[in-house]
Order: sequence, then C-alpha cells, then structure tokens
Amino acid sequence: MPNPTDAPGASGADDEGTPVSVKIRERLAAARQRCHANDNIAEFIEPGELEQLLDEVESKMQGVLDSLVIDTAGDHNTRSTARRVAKMYINEVFKGRYAAPPPITEFPNAERLNELMIVGPITVRSACSHHFCPVIGKIWIGVMPNEHTNVIGLSKYARLVDWVMGRPQIQEEAVIQLADLIMEKTQPDGLAIVMEASHFCMSWRGVREMDSKMLNSVMRGVFLTDPTLRREFLSLIPGRG
Repeated sequence: MPNPTDAPGASGADDEGTPVSVKIRERLAAARQRCHANDNIAEFIEPGELEQLLDEVESKMQGVLDSLVIDTAGDHNTRSTARRVAKMYINEVFKGRYAAPPPITEFPNAERLNELMIVGPITVRSACSHHFCPVIGKIWIGVMPNEHTNVIGLSKYARLVDWVMGRPQIQEEAVIQLADLIMEKTQPDGLAIVMEASHFCMSWRGVREMDSKMLNSVMRGVFLTDPTLRREFLSLIPGRG
C-alpha cells in the first residue's frame, strides 16, 4: 500500500519548498519561544540552515535594492551588494542572534578574591533595533567576587559583550541582558556595568546630532546597596569622558 506521505503535495514535498526562515519560526513557535531582535535563536537552527538563511536574506535584500530603483545588474558597485549585506547581517553585525554562546571556562575562586575588579573599556559594536543604524561605544564592568564566585578570564568578558551586543538592540535592554548573563556565569556579590555609546540613528538621520552620547548603568548586589562601593567603581573608570 503506498505511503500517503510519498504522494505529490504531501507534507514532505511541501517542506522542500518552505523558506528556511519559516522552518526556524515554526520550531520557535512549537517551543513557545519568542524571536525578538535581541534574542539568540541558535539552538533552533539546524546544521546547514544558516547558509540557506543567508541565501534567503540575499534574495530579499535584492528585492529591496530593486524597489529602491538601483540597477544592480548595470552598476558594478552594487552588483554583489545584496550578498554582502546578507553576509554582514548574519555573519557579523547580528551574529549574536545566530551563533551559540561563546565557550566560557569557569574556575573556582581558589584564592578567595574579594576585592573590586574592573574590566574595560570593552568596545561595543551593535545596531539599534529601530533603524538598524550602528551603535558604537564602550563598556566597563565591575565585579565584587566572593569565595564562591566563578572566576572567568578577562578576555571572556569581551566575548560575552560581543555576543550580547551583536544583535539589534536598545541600549537600556542590552546592558540588563549582559548583566543577567554575567551574574549567571560568575555568581558574584555584586556587579556594575556602565555603557557609553554613540547612536547613528541620532547622528546619521533624525536630528543629526553628532556629539550626543547615551550613558547608562546597571548595578546589582552590593553595588546597589553600598553607595561607597558604587562611588569607588565609578571613580576608577579611566578616561570615561
């Protein structure tokens, strides 16, 4: 007796022509997971699908260029722009959405370190989720460890920053997201993060204000309850101006 799934138009055949973005969305929906601009969706992408997604984004980007009335076939400068933009978004600018978390080796606090440690400035390269314009800035991280804190290498803080910021973001949400991640990884008595960034959605468009920057902070644990420690951290940030 023939298998109904082998018939023309059966689900297996239909799946063949389904865009990979739709397949990924269906997995997210089945798991009741959202896919906001600043979410990481790596675990819902199967091997080989990222290249398919790149092809799909290239095709859609070519449609955008066509609608902008740009003759990419005749213009040597834009002939491969759709592909370049697709690669930029998926492999570089928004890589934090599609890549798995960076491997972070955690060590016990064998020396029972309990003094304030500051890491930074760490360069931020992100994009605002309103206009996809660049957000460029710096982050400083203050950690107050305890004897149970997991110690991670200094370069690992930069990797975590790059992973979280490599998505379309709102600065206020990005700093909170980063703080949650570092608290989970290290379990310190306190965590402080300061971010200062220029937003090209202000300087490149809109009001076109070139010198304006956004500065915000997140304080957790003892940094929130101890004003002296908070002042010490802020005073030790070098060259923030």
